[in-house]
Amino acid sequence: MIRARTVTVHTLDQGAVTVPEPIWCTGHADLPTGYRDDIHHSGPEKVVDYEGQAVLSAELVEYPFGMRPIPPSVYVDILIPSTTLDSAALEGLAAILTEQAAELRRLALRLAVLRAGGEW
Repeated sequence: MIRARTVTVHTLDQGAVTVPEPIWCTGHADLPTGYRDDIHHSGPEKVVDYEGQAVLSAELVEYPFGMRPIPPSVYVDILIPSTTLDSAALEGLAAILTEQAAELRRLALRLAVLRAGGEW
């Protein structure tokens, strides 16, 4: 896996921890992370809106020091609030979900390439 640089993350339990940072990581805040186990990398988040509300978000993540380390993976959060829809709104939601299913498939392919040693 290609690593662009190392960064120092300040933790409450281990102090300063130097971490190799993947090139896809969007960075780390300067505030204490909490515990070393909490250190994680995250890539740009993709958020999908429907009628002004987020319904799906996906982002590349990695937890190298977790109790069970998580290799690069895609974290997905689906938030569809309860609602009653007419046929036009239901078609609109179905269209967005269809588009997002295709995007999740693209993310799955990119993740497979990344885990095989390629670039994100």
